[in-house]
Amino acid sequence: MLTIGYIGLGIMGKPIARNILKSGFPLVVHNRSQDAVNELCNEGAIPAQSPKEVAEKVDIVFTNLPDSPDVEAVALGENGIIQGGHEGLIYVDNSTITPSIAQKISEIMKSKGVICLDAPVSGGQIGAQKGALTIMVGGSEDGLRKALPVLKVIGKRITHVGDSGAGQIAKAANQIMVAAQMVAMGELLIFAQTLGVNPEKVVEAIRDGAAQCWALDNKPEHLFTGNRKPGFKAALQAKDLRIVMETASKCGVPLPMTAINMQLYNAMIAIGMGELDNSAVITVIELLASTQLNVK
Repeated sequence: MLTIGYIGLGIMGKPIARNILKSGFPLVVHNRSQDAVNELCNEGAIPAQSPKEVAEKVDIVFTNLPDSPDVEAVALGENGIIQGGHEGLIYVDNSTITPSIAQKISEIMKSKGVICLDAPVSGGQIGAQKGALTIMVGGSEDGLRKALPVLKVIGKRITHVGDSGAGQIAKAANQIMVAAQMVAMGELLIFAQTLGVNPEKVVEAIRDGAAQCWALDNKPEHLFTGNRKPGFKAALQAKDLRIVMETASKCGVPLPMTAINMQLYNAMIAIGMGELDNSAVITVIELLASTQLNVK
């Protein structure tokens, strides 16, 4: 039986780690704050004091962290994964970071015989809890083959996209679409309501037609009840769009609509709403339209 490590037990990381534990894999966990560690240890996980200690004890180590500098520090820094790295260790990063950092980490880890997979996920907190995430994988096919029994516990669709960094490129592309869906959903709800039509009925009418998308399938009911708590934080959506735009700029790809959507998410952060759900970008649409979505 493989022993698994998980570092980063936030909104996404904790339910992913819990599913790994429930599936029967021995699990070693580490997190910056101790509450999540204690919670999982009460369910049978083993605590570790550092990423180095996690790496020393496991066959596969996962990370799920907010941004590129966090992943780089945990992977390569003092008491980092590389310090506990050993021949045959597989390092799987579920975070969303820049492709170039994923490639850098993979190259450096080779000196320890560590196989790296960049494997960002999509599906939000709901997908993480259900073990139904979409996982985009960059890295070696051999590494993916060895990690697959664990990845199948946490994801329903696992795609090997290409070499190191390819998973992060796929996730960046995913976030282009996610942001566009969230903004469009906010616009259509306010549009319908302002014209005197019940937006709930509009969603019912269009969600199975050409407008069908993940956002319409999962988010309207939350908004109609006034629930804007995060399944995926708007601040992280803004961070992901920054990664998209920085990567696009380096290779000269114009992304005009994504640039606008990034500004809408940046506006959320500027008005102190970055901790809300990414669907709460409707707040900015409400402010621009001088109205608010009616709630039940």
